[in-house]
Amino acid sequence: MSIVTLVSGGLDSTLVAYLAKEEGIQQYPIFIDYGQRSRDREHAACRSAMAKLQLPDLEVADLSGYGRLIKSGLTDPNQRVLEDAFTPGRNLLFLLVAAAYAFQRDADAISIGLLHEETSLFPDQTSAFLQEAEAMIARSMGREIKVLAPLSSFHKQEVIELATLKGIEGTYSCHLGGETPCGACIACNEFKAEGV
Repeated sequence: MSIVTLVSGGLDSTLVAYLAKEEGIQQYPIFIDYGQRSRDREHAACRSAMAKLQLPDLEVADLSGYGRLIKSGLTDPNQRVLEDAFTPGRNLLFLLVAAAYAFQRDADAISIGLLHEETSLFPDQTSAFLQEAEAMIARSMGREIKVLAPLSSFHKQEVIELATLKGIEGTYSCHLGGETPCGACIACNEFKAEGV
């Protein structure tokens, strides 16, 4: 089996790549530049993590124009990073790009680091969304490409514990992109909510 792994440099996607590597699954990591404010730090953390895992060269999909067109707290410094965080179509864009890349690499599946549905804040973080995206991908690609969410039974605390156990460090998860995490965005709040 081979997969295209969506990686962002954050804890969740890095753990997904680590677990696939541990299982001996051939993977092709891809980083999506969708014009996010935290792009530079995410990309640096991602490159470092993939190098540590000795995975094939990290591919970067430069879709930065998306963030200029679709403004949200994640892409536009004039919007609120927490209250305006929803970026319409973002996860669908990620899955479509990963699936097209999987098609070209003849990979069997794509993998995304979504957590337990109880933690979802947006409609594109649910199991129903993933099932429907998988069906749409099969129709648009003309063949089945599985959509995997290996952490879908995990809450953040469980991800943190497993990542710590595996020795994963140096990830980056703040949506503002500063040297020090802002403590206010959704990604930072996930860690605070778990008491980390």
